Amino acid sequence: MGCDETVHRESVLHRAVLAGDEQAWHALYDENFDALYRYVQWRCGGMSSLGEETVQETWLTAVRRIRRFDPRQGTFQAWVRGIAANQLRNQFRRQRAGAGGSGELDWEQAISLPPEAAAENREQAEQIAAALAALPNQYEQVLRAKYVDALPVAEIAHSLSQTPKAIESLLSRAREAFRRECLQREDLSP
Repeated sequence: MGCDETVHRESVLHRAVLAGDEQAWHALYDENFDALYRYVQWRCGGMSSLGEETVQETWLTAVRRIRRFDPRQGTFQAWVRGIAANQLRNQFRRQRAGAGGSGELDWEQAISLPPEAAAENREQAEQIAAALAALPNQYEQVLRAKYVDALPVAEIAHSLSQTPKAIESLLSRAREAFRRECLQREDLSP
């Protein structure tokens, strides 16, 4: 579906949702749920419970704020991903504040792993999620397109109105920034 077609279709669905059409809301939900779920799980570093909670909170926020969605500004999928990213940033802030500012997060509730694997996987998942949350949006966007959406560089370049060479360079910088963030978090861990 082309960009103009997507804007038109999502504008029609948006107006229908605002008019109370439950089927229109179901169409938006059904078309975007899987992509949002994959995105959130990626941003959570595989912590499935945290991911599921975030997806649920994202949809609740989207329902409350649907009037703010503007198809001319971006796709519904991009809009709900933005909500999810904000939900995760807020979750990290609340947990850090709840830990007395120590930086230690209580992930025992956020993941369901066998006890022997929980500590190691929890630390790794925490580092991944925190590193992704710390990246600039442009880096997160290109990493998501490449590794979550599995788009080829040429398609990413086209969608961002960039050259493939520019996207390759951006991917390289984004991977390096992610690596630095992970190493920094590793150095900070007890």
